[in-house]
Amino acid sequence: MGVRKRPAEKEQLLVAKGTGAGVVHDEDKHERSDLRGDWGNIAILFFLYLLQGIPIGLAAAIPMMLQNRGASYKQQAEFSFAHWPFSMKLLWAPIVDSLYWSRFGRRKSWLIPTQYLIGLFMLILSLHVNRWLGNSEGDDVASHVAPNIPILTGIFFALNFLAATQDIAVDGWALTMLKRCNVGHASTCNSVGQTAGYFLGYVAFMALESAEFCNSYLRSEPADEGLVTLPGFLWFWGLVFLVTTTLVALLKRESLPSAERGHEESVDLNIKQTYRLLLDIIKMKPILILTAILLTVKI
Repeated sequence: MGVRKRPAEKEQLLVAKGTGAGVVHDEDKHERSDLRGDWGNIAILFFLYLLQGIPIGLAAAIPMMLQNRGASYKQQAEFSFAHWPFSMKLLWAPIVDSLYWSRFGRRKSWLIPTQYLIGLFMLILSLHVNRWLGNSEGDDVASHVAPNIPILTGIFFALNFLAATQDIAVDGWALTMLKRCNVGHASTCNSVGQTAGYFLGYVAFMALESAEFCNSYLRSEPADEGLVTLPGFLWFWGLVFLVTTTLVALLKRESLPSAERGHEESVDLNIKQTYRLLLDIIKMKPILILTAILLTVKI
C-alpha cells in the first residue's frame, strides 16, 4: 500500500501556517501604545481640552449666580440655550474640516482664531458681567437692576460656540499630533482635560467666589466677598487663553500625516463631499439606533 505525498506547494503552505508566517495575530491587529516622543503632545492636548472646559463650567455657574440675584426660573431656562452649541457642533464640523489655510496648518487655522476670540470675549465680559448679572437679592429695592438675560445668553452662547469649534479642531489635530498607536489616548485627554476645566470653571469658582465658604474654610478673618470674583476670574482666564494661544501658534508646528508615525494618507474632501459623507454616516443603522436611544433615554 503506497503512501500519498502532499504536493510541495501544499507542504510549504502548511509549514508557513504552522510557523505563524501566514497567521495574523491580535498583536498585529492592535498596535501597542508607545508614548515615547508623545508625552509632550499629550500634555498639549490635555491643556487644550482643559481650556475648553473653562467656558463650559462658567456657563453652568451663571444660573446659580442668577438665582442669587433673584432671577426667575423662566430666565434661567432662557439662559440654558447657551449650552446648545456642543449639541449642534455636528452641523458645522464639516466646514472646520474642509476649509483651512494649508501653510498655517489644517487644525491651527481654526484653533488659533477661536481661542483668541474666547480670550477676548472673556476680557470684555469681565468689564460688564456684574452689570449684566444685576444686583443681588439683598440690595436696596430702589436701586435694583434686573439681570440682562438676552445679553448673557448671547455672550455665553458665543463662548460655547467657539469652545465647540475649538473642540472640533483639537479632536482632528489629535489624529496627526499623536502616533497612530497612541491616538486612543486622545479621548482620555478629552474626558480628563475637559472635566478638569469644567471643575475649575464651575465647582472651584463657585467655592472660591462664595464668601461663606471662604470665611468658613479659608480665612482667619471673615470678609464680605470670596477670594475670587467673576470679573477677576474671567480676566485671568482671558489672559491665559491669549498667552497660551500665542505660544501654540508660534512654537507648536502642525505635522502632516506621516507613514513613520503610522498615519494613513488623508483624503482632502470639499465641503459638499464632507457633508455627503456625514449624511451617509448618519444613515447607518447603528447610528440611527444610537440616536433613537439618546433621544428617548430620559423620557
